[in-house]
Amino acid sequence: MDETKLHPLVEEAVTQYDIAHQVLPCLPELADTAAFCEHYGFSLDQSANTILVASRKVEPTRYAVCVVLGTTRLDVNQKVCELLGVKKASFADADMTVARTGMMIGGVTAIGVTDIPIYIDGAVMQRREVVMGGGNRISKLLLDPQELMKLPNVSVIDALAKARE
Repeated sequence: MDETKLHPLVEEAVTQYDIAHQVLPCLPELADTAAFCEHYGFSLDQSANTILVASRKVEPTRYAVCVVLGTTRLDVNQKVCELLGVKKASFADADMTVARTGMMIGGVTAIGVTDIPIYIDGAVMQRREVVMGGGNRISKLLLDPQELMKLPNVSVIDALAKARE
């Protein structure tokens, strides 16, 4: 019996956009990047983290989904603000992330998000394959990052993220 299931939004999107992928099982308590990579034998530079960012002090709020490697740090204060055309932006909290994407922290993925911009750091696109959330805390996706280009609203942005110090 296979208990590994993608979030319904993610399942629908991989089918709709014909995204080649492999589904990996994940224990919910190991869904966060560092724990997942350590336990399942992936390196942080194979992990593509998806982060929801929201503008601050702008109505209506502007959102973006950003995909960066686990070895990098999203440049929210400069690059993402520039892309959104705002002065201030921050990481969305867990409640806002669930409300806006329908996905839980530890499983958020760009796949299945259709109505806001998706920015992918250029470094992600240099990898042969990446692991990313399955939309929930019980699955991950393994795929060639070029497959993400099949999604709507995708832009590859060089220097979206910076190396961690």
